[in-house]
Amino acid sequence: MRAWGAEVIEHGRDFDAAREHAATLAREHQLEFVGPFQPELIAGVGSYAYELYSTVPDLDAVYAPIGCGSGVCGLIAWRDALGLRTRVIGVVSDRADCYARSFEAGRPVETESADTFADGMAVRVPVPAALDAIMAGCERVVRVSDDEVKAAVRHFYTDTHNLVEGAGAAPLAALMKDRERRGSRFAVVASGGNIDRDMYVAALSEG
Repeated sequence: MRAWGAEVIEHGRDFDAAREHAATLAREHQLEFVGPFQPELIAGVGSYAYELYSTVPDLDAVYAPIGCGSGVCGLIAWRDALGLRTRVIGVVSDRADCYARSFEAGRPVETESADTFADGMAVRVPVPAALDAIMAGCERVVRVSDDEVKAAVRHFYTDTHNLVEGAGAAPLAALMKDRERRGSRFAVVASGGNIDRDMYVAALSEG
């Protein structure tokens, strides 16, 4: 980002601390704050949901990582818009499980920390609008451990020759361990390959 001329400010111990600081800077300097659950972001990320459902409309279930919720909410919205019966199952890290706790409690529940290998899901504070959609549209929210995510990272590498970040590998980790899965046709969302090289090499070396 710096190479393209952006000013990059590193602040706080995790995503939520950085998000709060960014919102403060936006107010102080009269900047437009782009949050993690903007309508345009949901629409853009949700485009993969439309492509998935259009290509494979008879899925029994799709497993999706939950960070701040834009991706899984896009899946829910397009599933409903297309009138499909596909079950949407959210996936979180057991070390950053505010959405799982909130889903179970029926109200927003924050966590004290979000220290996980799957850093794309390292969120302590659920987004209220995202939580409302998840509670209405997800069948379940499944927790996975860092070791299970690392195993899924290795499966992607050895079985499909794809580089996948921790959050992207989490849905496969959830599918592999899910004893409640029903049906025969499943999709997992591999959300990206944004992973630190040293973390990736270490994960491949384990197991």
